[in-house]
Amino acid sequence: MAVLVTGGAGYIGSHMVWNLIDAGEDVVVLDRLSTGFAWAVAPEAKLVVGDVGDRPLVREVIRENGVDAIIHFAGSIIVPESIADPLAYYENNTCRSRNLIEVAITENVRNFIFSSTAAVYGESGGQPIAEEFKLSPATPYGQSKLMVEQMLRDVAGAHDFRFTALRYFNVAGADPAGRTGQSTPGTTHLIKAACEAATGERRALTVFGSDYPTPDGTCVRDFIHVTDLVTAHAQALVRLRAGGKSLIANCGYGHGYSVLEVIDAVRRASGADLDVMMGARRPGDLPAVIADSSLARRELDWTPQFDDLDAIVAHALNWSKRLRVKNGFSGLETPDPDHWSHILPKIPAAE
Repeated sequence: MAVLVTGGAGYIGSHMVWNLIDAGEDVVVLDRLSTGFAWAVAPEAKLVVGDVGDRPLVREVIRENGVDAIIHFAGSIIVPESIADPLAYYENNTCRSRNLIEVAITENVRNFIFSSTAAVYGESGGQPIAEEFKLSPATPYGQSKLMVEQMLRDVAGAHDFRFTALRYFNVAGADPAGRTGQSTPGTTHLIKAACEAATGERRALTVFGSDYPTPDGTCVRDFIHVTDLVTAHAQALVRLRAGGKSLIANCGYGHGYSVLEVIDAVRRASGADLDVMMGARRPGDLPAVIADSSLARRELDWTPQFDDLDAIVAHALNWSKRLRVKNGFSGLETPDPDHWSHILPKIPAAE
């Protein structure tokens, strides 16, 4: 049996693929490579270049590879972009997920893990957010993810189908072994952006808002190491395969750091004096977002290993340095031409 990882050429997805390969799983990746990179996929995995919303293609991938579980990362994630173009987010995140879920049902794939987000919640006043907290997405991005969660609940109630939806807080860092990391140019992720400023790929770093009701006026976020996050997915897969019931759970550490604290951590790790500019607040940003992850720890037997800001920053910085090329950063450097040899041709189908 194989695991299908959608968006497996992207930041979190590529870490998930390495985790599964390390565990001895057969893995097939489906990614249209709009923001991901073929070289980021572990060579032992199969890569099909295509869209998760393409039902005939997904059906063929499932049948040819004996897929028994899907881990769904594919989607758009930039909050301000979702506000500017909400229909694109409902199309990419919600409608395409609906097509993927439909094929999972028709092909008897009973185990489904979904990449959700803390953006489904509203303002918490800085208190840790449990899963029962009011669902009040402030952006189309958060709403598009919440709609998928609802579809999964309804489908699980009507079919022999179980799911786990993990609501991420702020994912950061990179593979400690240096095999993959956040590679998309122009990323909006704070730690990655700060590392790019430290290594010279960015001229300056902008802090969006300095007048929030927080200790230093900047937003506070619960930063979770990407390795701990994919470990939670791996534990969720074990639980589902063992017959575990459907679950929605938060993934975070339960404490936060401000934007300025993160910047100071990057300064410590890099020894660079970052050029920081203060800017206006961005639409959709909340003052403080912190997880109550006790449910995930209990139900998934999940014990984070990298709950340390300096470790998260060190791994992210190491990856940023690896991405540098002789004539400047491109985000497209390939480690070895043979790394591409595992790519499968796209199955010609459309609907």
